[in-house]
Amino acid sequence: MRGVTRVAMVLALATLCGAGCDRGDHPEQLGRTAPEFKVSDTQRTVDLAQFRGKVVVLNFWASWCAPCLEELPSLEALQHQMPQVVVLAVSTDDDSGAYQNFLVQHHVDLLTVDDVAQDSNKLFGTYRFPETYVIDKSGVIRRKYIGPQDFTDPDILNGLKRLVAQ
Repeated sequence: MRGVTRVAMVLALATLCGAGCDRGDHPEQLGRTAPEFKVSDTQRTVDLAQFRGKVVVLNFWASWCAPCLEELPSLEALQHQMPQVVVLAVSTDDDSGAYQNFLVQHHVDLLTVDDVAQDSNKLFGTYRFPETYVIDKSGVIRRKYIGPQDFTDPDILNGLKRLVAQ
């Protein structure tokens, strides 16, 4: 009986610890102002502050990341379906040549910038890719997605439409 009690306690503790690790829907940043950053690569400079007043879907990705590549077409589709939303894809590739080649080979039609130093994702505490933040017009983080998503999903689109309407 004592062994059963210990097993039950270990399982309960593991469940509680696991619940605290779920950052997907309730990250600690949710409801906080998004960290400011400016990233420059060989093509452009992007300052997150320049998008204040617009809803921003901020995606951290890399060209070597298979799940990132899986969701990329839906980010492009989102940008076309909702032009009033800024879709910003920040690459964490440390090889700018590989990043540029990827953009050309895959005909990426998306606002993207390569943060070779990976400073911007570190500000958000992002080390697993893809990871995406939805930032409202006032710069507050409203949602966080870890892992590949279908950004044309009606639930995601409806959530973005509500933020745009605010």
